[in-house]
Amino acid sequence: MAKQVKLKAERRTATGRSAARKLKARGAVPAIIYGAKDKPQPLQLSARDIHAMLSHASGENILVELEIDGEKSNRLALVKEIQHSPVGSDVLHIDFHAVSMDETIQADVPLEALGIANGVKNFGGLLEQSLRSLAIECFPRDLPDRITVDVSELNIGDSIHVRQIQLPPGVTSKVLPDLTAFSVLAPVVEEEPVVAEAEAAAAGPEVIKEKKEEGETAAPAAKETAPKEKATPREKEQKK
Repeated sequence: MAKQVKLKAERRTATGRSAARKLKARGAVPAIIYGAKDKPQPLQLSARDIHAMLSHASGENILVELEIDGEKSNRLALVKEIQHSPVGSDVLHIDFHAVSMDETIQADVPLEALGIANGVKNFGGLLEQSLRSLAIECFPRDLPDRITVDVSELNIGDSIHVRQIQLPPGVTSKVLPDLTAFSVLAPVVEEEPVVAEAEAAAAGPEVIKEKKEEGETAAPAAKETAPKEKATPREKEQKK
């Protein structure tokens, strides 16, 4: 189940970049809590407490019990968004979504494979994970850190669909049941070269003979078939 953390917070009146820089100089982080029936409330928390919370978090979903200065009862909230500095790991802002122990919440929970698929271990297949997280609905007390799926029995061609995933008690899926979560693909086999191509390569390059010019073959033929010219009457008299 998701770990519940208790944090102290103070109400914040000043907003904007200038106010945020002043908070950072004092070692505080601006935040806001919204949801439920209350209006959004700007808050400020200790940067040291925030870093301690994140370093001990076992998943992406963190339930927080906020002890807000001036309020009689603590408020339960889910860490919704954390803004980090582009340079370094400083936390710039946190969004908390107020929840109630008596009302269901929706969250995306990481989906992880457990074990090594038989098709991968013994037949060289490839495990493909189509879903990295699963959208679920549950009460805050039942919120899991992650959902693990045993894939050790999968052979090549086998798949695990969302409807086949064993969910923790009190948790229901909000994803289409026929979607594939995990599957084992057949190994990629390299095609062997064609035998004819191998033989051609072994025989060496083909030698192309020089083509004869047309005049070399056409001239003799023309000489043999050309008709003889007849002599004129004057040429006959001269021969006499």
